[in-house]
Amino acid sequence: MILVLLGPPGAGKGTQANLLETDRSLVKLSTGDMLRAAVAAGTELGRKAGDIMERGALVPDDIVIGLIAERLDRGGEGEGFILDGFPRTIAQAEALNRLLAERGKTLDAVVEMQVDDDALVKRIIGRFTCANCGEGYHDDFKTPKVPGVCDRCGSREFVRRRDDNEEVVRSRLEAYHAQTKPLINYYAKQGKLKSVDGMAEIGQVRRAIGRALDGSA
Repeated sequence: MILVLLGPPGAGKGTQANLLETDRSLVKLSTGDMLRAAVAAGTELGRKAGDIMERGALVPDDIVIGLIAERLDRGGEGEGFILDGFPRTIAQAEALNRLLAERGKTLDAVVEMQVDDDALVKRIIGRFTCANCGEGYHDDFKTPKVPGVCDRCGSREFVRRRDDNEEVVRSRLEAYHAQTKPLINYYAKQGKLKSVDGMAEIGQVRRAIGRALDGSA
């Protein structure tokens, strides 16, 4: 099985991809992780990507597709793959289709995690983490049991991501919706789109994705 997870930043795609790895014996392919790993390993594609990333430019589709092709060709563990973060445009979707067709594979389903922008902004801008161990917290949904003290390690130092502010988050959401709306229509016409409520509790989203993939939702 080959799946694509669609959803804006903060929708919980990474969390659900990790759960799908367990539930379906699938391997998560996060393009961001793959790029960083290729750069660290110093592969040919990694060197090309590293030079581009250092300039602050977007990595071209052909390099990303090349990384996905290399991983697919390695095969190995799992019963299939989950693509997290790719494709984001029609051009990328068509490139992915060609890549899979060349290998006798096909995309089985696309799961769209639908979100409410205002609720998602609140979810993201309230996030903070322990500076020592990385334990995650939220101003409203998960505060330390003892105010100002990390539950896991006892540290009193916490940090927030600089881009977790409302202006930046709303800009990223606008970009996502602009890029992804055509992609959603593209996959819906192919009968591959499955939509779930991405704002529900993690376990509920997990079950909804399972039902969608099994054809019972």
